[in-house]
Amino acid sequence: MPSMANGQWRAEAGNETRNGSPIRRRAQSAPRIGGKSASKNASFNPRLIFAQIVSMQCFHYLILGFIFQINHLFFSKSVTIDRIFTAKYIKIWSAEGWADSGAILLSSLLGAVLLAIIVEKAKKCLDFSVTLFLIHLATCTLYAGLPNTWDWWIVHVLGTIIMILLGEYLCSLKELSDIPLLSL
Repeated sequence: MPSMANGQWRAEAGNETRNGSPIRRRAQSAPRIGGKSASKNASFNPRLIFAQIVSMQCFHYLILGFIFQINHLFFSKSVTIDRIFTAKYIKIWSAEGWADSGAILLSSLLGAVLLAIIVEKAKKCLDFSVTLFLIHLATCTLYAGLPNTWDWWIVHVLGTIIMILLGEYLCSLKELSDIPLLSL
């Protein structure tokens, strides 16, 4: 450790002193990485991200189940878990399949609103929407095998695109809204 010849200050074993009294340093700012402050990178919180993914997935299935209940009331469709996790009820080329396809697309619209409430960042909407789709795909594959109809893929990819685009739009509106200030 450096020390000055006239005894103005010196550092010994991690204790820096000036004329016998400890030196108080100002808190150093976060180092700059790539022109950006490293403190902005400190917002990475895996527990928060995991909680957001779980809540998005749970709300997605809750909304989907609620819409299927409404389909039961209006169209006398049976309410089974197969409607959520299999491809046999999704038929976009027939009138009877439009109720289930519409339910999936409506749940994607409501999922975009949930993105604006839960995720709140337009930059993260793509990640969370695709994650929701991939988890749903994995769940469907575990339940009944990989979906093998074009109808299932068309409806779910379209729903994911709707969720991404509308979610980014709603999140950007929320991010760009004015910050209310107290009037004094």
